[in-house]
Formats: sequence, structure tokens, C-alpha cells
Amino acid sequence: MDKNKVKKEYNKKIQNLVKLNKHYYELSKPLVNDYEYDQIKADILSLEKKYDFLESANSPSKIVGFKPSKTFKKVLHRIPMLSLSNAFDEEDLVNFEKKINNFLDQKSSNELEYSAEPKIDGISASLIFKKGKFIMGLSRGDGKEGEDITNNLRTIDDIPKNISAENFPDEIDIRGEVFIQNNDFENLKDKFANPRNAASGSLRQKNPQDTKKIPLKFIAYTFGYVNNMEIKNQSNFLQQLSEWGFKTNPFNKTIKGIKNLMKNYQEIEKKRNDIDFDIDGIVYKINSFGLQKRLGNVANSPRWAIAHKFSANKGISKILNIEIQVGRTGALTPVAKIKPINIGGVVVSNATLHNEDEIIRKDIRIGDIVVVERAGDVIPHIIEVDLKKRKKNLKKYIFPIKCPSCGAKTIKEYNSITKKNDAVRRCSSEGYECDKMTIEKIKHFVSKEAFNIDGFGKKIVENFWKLKMIKLPQDIFFLNYEKIKTMDGWGQQSVANLKYAIEEKKNISFEKFIYALGIRHIGFENAKLIAKTLKSPENFINLFKENKIDDLLNIDGIGETQIISLKKFFLNKTNVKVIQDLQKILKIKKTIENKKDGVLSDKIFMFTGKLTGMSRAEAKSLIEKNSGTIISNVSKKLDYLIIGEKPTKRKVEAAKELKIKIIDQSELHKLLNKSS
Repeated sequence: MDKNKVKKEYNKKIQNLVKLNKHYYELSKPLVNDYEYDQIKADILSLEKKYDFLESANSPSKIVGFKPSKTFKKVLHRIPMLSLSNAFDEEDLVNFEKKINNFLDQKSSNELEYSAEPKIDGISASLIFKKGKFIMGLSRGDGKEGEDITNNLRTIDDIPKNISAENFPDEIDIRGEVFIQNNDFENLKDKFANPRNAASGSLRQKNPQDTKKIPLKFIAYTFGYVNNMEIKNQSNFLQQLSEWGFKTNPFNKTIKGIKNLMKNYQEIEKKRNDIDFDIDGIVYKINSFGLQKRLGNVANSPRWAIAHKFSANKGISKILNIEIQVGRTGALTPVAKIKPINIGGVVVSNATLHNEDEIIRKDIRIGDIVVVERAGDVIPHIIEVDLKKRKKNLKKYIFPIKCPSCGAKTIKEYNSITKKNDAVRRCSSEGYECDKMTIEKIKHFVSKEAFNIDGFGKKIVENFWKLKMIKLPQDIFFLNYEKIKTMDGWGQQSVANLKYAIEEKKNISFEKFIYALGIRHIGFENAKLIAKTLKSPENFINLFKENKIDDLLNIDGIGETQIISLKKFFLNKTNVKVIQDLQKILKIKKTIENKKDGVLSDKIFMFTGKLTGMSRAEAKSLIEKNSGTIISNVSKKLDYLIIGEKPTKRKVEAAKELKIKIIDQSELHKLLNKSS
């Protein structure tokens, strides 16, 4: 596994998704059809699942949709609208269930009960009801904040406006999907690319009377915020939705066992072309609300649900060329330029080749006839070469041993965990010595999850780089705006907007500053952990000056990989200069501890040994929910060492020497129960 190559491939996909999201959600001018969009998103999530070192604040695992448009009023969701992780085969489902059982610390022989619900390919919406009255409707937005599209939603007949049932909750956010049936879309296909785009465009019209002309439907499937509801599981909730007057999916089922999930999946997939609305998979939810609550969420997706995507499409094409792309972290990613083909309604002209080892293993050559698949793993990618059609004069592809950008030697790093060299070959340049790496670093610097400079996209970065207007991140804050005014595509107002956007971002949070630097292996979550620990940017640069980088090992979630990466970063003089220059320009906000009102406030814990009845992850989640902190090494800061079965003697002895209180699991529960 070549981490650099994987990361480069991943970052490119993230940038593409950001662009697609902007055009789809904000501009209502989608660049691709809904199938291709879903597959690109699935590709990113699958890569994150396969490689735990991948992370981006723009990932669909972190955000949902796109920031709300300026056309509509923005409203915070009372409970975030989460996205789902994806499964593509039976093995993925087995692993999904295994993780659930591990988290709950229960035997895998326990058959979990699922609510299996075909996933409608439409637009998510959240309907807010108070005292039975529909008072507001929101789009998904970015998952945390949506658009107030109440008046447009009121035009949909499927949405009850007043519910008088005695058992209807005092307050509830009913969530579901707005869509257009395929037979209704026949009359609209000249105006929209597909039913999903038609639904999206209709909901985003300024005039509700225009929306009313579109035959929109609504199917309900879950809830967000709720007050005073006694229902205990998803299947009963779906039944109750019907009794309250909502439409629900007629193909919903309650199922036990992975084999039965697969059987239902195959039956639904065979029917999908006969169903009068588009579905792109089946969502499986743990049926019990009690178990859902215990399992909780990971980033922006629940642990208790997964979307099982329908099978991929394949096509046959010819490799015209193989190009090497150099990513922010130096990863060299080979991309096959193929003769354009239509796969699943999408024209495909590029296919990832993963890494050097993959090219060697499949013996992929320029000129080969190949099978291309658009699937959930890597989309699109080469499955195999048709050797029978290979011409005799085709030469083996030789992967470059020098960086195509800067000419530096390319290397495969040794992985101390796998005891093998990584599959990804990397440019050996550090810092900003490689032009291609630098361009990608600056793109990362201005990206949404980092500085988020409005209007400063990747094309502008590339253009300003060619014109030698920016060479390092700090150059962004000293642009020659008079020169920009004379450039094609720029006017006085657009330049003023750019200047304002840049000046506005001179105020930035400490964690975003760390993340924006693009340090390898330091994703946004790691950046937050470091910022929370160090508190100020001065302490960050002092890590290097005072040789204290190893101190970060005490942070739960920071390991040797991150420490090595930080040391390499700070050893490069250009990197240090970038930080020092930026500190002079920017106002970096110190990290302020969130107000803690949990029963474990200001208490620091550490685990050793196996817990009973719950996993380490669930116990950690409980402590953090109650304002406690977890660390990974015994130190004077530690308040409690929690011991389970077969604890590490060294840790126990160290705790005794420091007179740290040692407790077992039952004592931890007593501490937690003080809040109840």
C-alpha cells in the first residue's frame, strides 16, 4: 500500500466532490448526473473505510451536501442530518455487523434485527412539527445547517400540514425524501437531466407557485429532534408514520441475518427497473432505538446504519496513455487516459490505476484493451486486461523513478507495521521544493475545510501560480490586486470580493491553521486534538524549538505515525518559514476549552485491560459525552486508571507510583450515574 498515492487519489476526489456539490446544491446546475455523483461519493467513503489514515473536512463522512444557498434563509438543524457509510458486497455487511458486535461487546452469533429500506434517489428534507402543525421545512444543506424551503414543501400533497393523532409527539422533525416518479418525469425530461435534478431544482425555486407545478412526492423514513415519543424501534416508527398520514416506502422490511439481507437485496435489485421511482440501494438500520442510542455516531455517519449500493457497471475501452499525478504529500498516482466510453449513462475517459504495484500485478500497458468498472471501491478503475487483444509491440509500463514535476528521486517508504515497503511511490522532496506538491498544498490551504477563502478555487491557484503571483501560502495575503484587475475574467467588483474574502480569513481558528498547513497524517481531527492540547500557535512552533514533539504521544489519537510526520515537517526550513510568516500575518485564535458541565468535567481517564459488556470505544464515548478526557499514557495528569480484565502490569504499577486512583468498570459506572 502506497499511502502517498492513496492520499493523492483521495484528495483529488475530495476536490472534485466539492466542485460538484457547489454546482449541484448551490448553483442548481449539476455537472454530472445523479448516478455519477453518488458513485464519486461512494468512492471517497470506501477509500476512507479501506485506509484509516485518510481524512478531510470536505469528506461526505464529515459533511453532508453543501453550505446553504444565499437564496434561502439558513436554519440550524436541531439534530444534524447525517450521511451513511456504504456497503457494496456481502463482505462489507459482515464487517459492518462485526463492528457493531465488537462495539457492543456481544457475541457475533447474536442475530441483529434490521429495518431494510430501499434508498430513494431524491432530495432529503426535514419537516418540523409543533403540536401537530407543520411549521417549517428545511433542506439537508451541509448536514448541520439547512435552507428554509417551507413554502416550497407546503406545495407537496404527500406532506400532512396538520396531524391530530393523540400519540403524535409534541415536537418532532420528520425526515424523508422528496422525489419525482419516473412516469411524471417523462413530461419534464427536456428541462432536467434526471428525476433527482428535477426534484432539486423544483425545491430551490424562489416562487412556490413554480414549485407547485411540479409533481413532487415525499416519503418519510426517520426523525431528527423529538419530544415525547414512546416508540421503541424503527419498524414500529415506520408503521406509525403511515398512521399519521405520511407515505412510506412499500418495500420496507424487517430482517434478521446477513444472508437474509442479501436475499432481499437481490430481489429488490431485480425489481428496481419496474419500480416507478429511482432507488440506488437499500439502507439497513439497527431496528432497536435503544441499540442505536448505544452505538451512536462516527463523525457524520451513524454506527447503526449503512447503505448497500446496487452493483456496478462495466465497459470495455482502450488505454490511450498513462499520466502520473503528483499530490500534496508527494504521492505519485497513475491515471489511465482511456478512449471515452459510456458506462451507466456516464461518459468515462479516465480510470485510476491505484499505484505502481497494481500496474505490475495486472501488467497494464499503454494500448491495452481493458475492462473498466465504475464501482464503490475505486471509481472508475481497471479490472483486467484482455490479453487476447494485446498487440505484440506493446511495451511494459515503467513507473518513473524520478518525480515528473521536480526530478527528485521517488521512493517507497518502509511501513513498520506491515514490515513492507508501501505500495505508493512518493516524491522525496520535502516542504515546497516540488512545484506540483506546492500547488496542491496551496489548493489545500485555501480549501473549504482549511482557510475556506470564498472564490479562491483550484483554477485560480493554478493560474496565479503560472503568473508567479503565489509561490507559498503566505503570498496569498500580499496579492497584487491592481494586476489582477487587468487580467481576463476579472473586474473591479470581483477583485474587491476576492480581497474581502482573503482579508476576512486572516482570522482563523488554531485547529484550522494546523490543518491548512497540509502536514502529512495530520487530518482535521488530529489537528483539533493538537490544538486542544497546545492551546496557542506559539506552543505549536515551540514544539520544534524545544524538541517536545514527542510530548504529543500522550494525546489519545496521536501515534508514532503522526509524530514522525510532524518531525519531518519541522525539519524543513521552508515549512518553518511558512508558519513564522503566517503567524505575523494572521490572527490565530487560541483554543478555548468548551464549557464543561458533565459529571466527569476536568477528569482525565485511561484504560488498560478488556472491559466487560462494552467495548473500549463505547466506554470512551461515554466518558467524553460526560465531559471527561481520555489519554493514552500514564502521567501525573491522570485522575483515574480504569482496569478491565488482564490489565497491563506496567501501567498499573506506574499509576500506583504516581498515586493515581485505580478503579474498575463498576466504579466508572458509579461516577457516570452521579449525573442521573
